[in-house]
Amino acid sequence: MGGRKSPIWKAERIRALRQHLGLTQEQMAAELGTRQQTISEWETSRYEPRGASARLLTLIAERAAFPYRVEGEDSGDARSS
Repeated sequence: MGGRKSPIWKAERIRALRQHLGLTQEQMAAELGTRQQTISEWETSRYEPRGASARLLTLIAERAAFPYRVEGEDSGDARSS
């Protein structure tokens, strides 16, 4: 199945995305269908979103034109032209 790797969602990036969207932790949690505590735990590095949560953050970032990728992160997996 391999191929494209998802970006790693670190605390600073999650917080920046939320602020880019103009949302509180509670509002973002409601949008993602999770708890405010989960957003807080992501933003304090207690946990990192994985699986469906990480993919959902990536989709939201793409739709919001949020620069979520870090130089060299996908090691050439993503093709852009």
